[in-house]
Amino acid sequence: MKKALSFVLTAVMCAGLLAGCGSQTTGNSASSAAPAETAAEETAEAASEAGQDAASDESASTGSTAAFKLGGTAPLTGSAAIYGNAVMNGAQIAVDEINAEGGAIQFELKYEDDENDPEKAVSAYNALKDWGIQLSLGSVTTKPCEAVATEHNTDRIFGLTPSASSTAVTEGKDNFFQICFADPNQGVASADYIADQQLGTKVAVIYRNDDVYSSGIYERFAEEAEAKGLEIVSATTFTDASSNDFSVQLTEARDAGADLVFLPIYYQPASLILKQASDMGYAPKFFGVDGMDGILTLEGFDTSLAEGVMLLTPFNADATDEKTVNFVTKYQELYGEIPNQFAADAYDCVYAYKAALEAAGATADMSAQDLCELMVATFPTITFDGLTGEGMTWDATGAVSKSPKGMVIENGAYVGMD
Repeated sequence: MKKALSFVLTAVMCAGLLAGCGSQTTGNSASSAAPAETAAEETAEAASEAGQDAASDESASTGSTAAFKLGGTAPLTGSAAIYGNAVMNGAQIAVDEINAEGGAIQFELKYEDDENDPEKAVSAYNALKDWGIQLSLGSVTTKPCEAVATEHNTDRIFGLTPSASSTAVTEGKDNFFQICFADPNQGVASADYIADQQLGTKVAVIYRNDDVYSSGIYERFAEEAEAKGLEIVSATTFTDASSNDFSVQLTEARDAGADLVFLPIYYQPASLILKQASDMGYAPKFFGVDGMDGILTLEGFDTSLAEGVMLLTPFNADATDEKTVNFVTKYQELYGEIPNQFAADAYDCVYAYKAALEAAGATADMSAQDLCELMVATFPTITFDGLTGEGMTWDATGAVSKSPKGMVIENGAYVGMD
């Protein structure tokens, strides 16, 4: 009998341990960790947990000042986790800095895992509502953000997304704004930059046609390229299911005589394109957009293949201004890696909220609905200087106005082209 009881107790204890290992410990109570979570994700989660614990300790120590409940959903596990964790980490640094100042504006930050899935994003958003969210960072990736933005509009909770760039995110929703470039703006800006800098005469485009981010950029790029006199000699596509072999697209670009290949895509497929182009001896200029940011830190990627790659991005981690240096240094100390543009945009989101709340005279005891109306009225009136742009402004549609930076990769680092 004792042996049987011992066996039962042991089984119960093991089950408890397994349940504990499967749960998020960074305030992401609505989700569980992916079964094949990478070491990088685990490191980011541990660092974020430490940061959020520190923020809680700071709030406790300051005592009297109430905090605005700020939340968001993000892919903290799965194939897009590198973006979600970067956003969460960048936002956490900003929250910690602001809370440490001990001013009238204090934040409590909470993220829920949406696994880059629209339905799960809505469930994660509902968990944040149960928590009492007052202000939102929306979602990180486009389709989940489109789903939760609709919910925000119905509930009258204000949202400011760091990275969901589709126009559908803000369209018809007066209370959902972006701090990132909208997809059409990236397409236009890229075509203008290539033409104005005379970077190529015959352009090939490889884009993902089942991704609204990629296809949205391409559509406006094609329109602006024609207006600017750029010749698109090849436009080929791929899908998520076919994102491991680009031999057909590259062969067509080469045979069409393209001297520049435009890649309005994220850096994972871009890294394969660079490798396969090198293998076939095809060496055009490559030009990307903000989704390319992060390619230099991609595990297992030979960064020499990215030498000379150009891109437009709002953030340069190698910049020498004090604000960027401080952010990059702190991010490296906490998370062991160089921050990408997603982290910087999230950092800016939190500080933009601080500026808007101060300008509006908002207090943390206000309801989410009252804060929403204040933010709707206030954001179009402020000018904000951040890591990802100086003199940022917003119009009533929620779109941001800021200037992208032209970068080229040299010796494994981003170097300004302007």
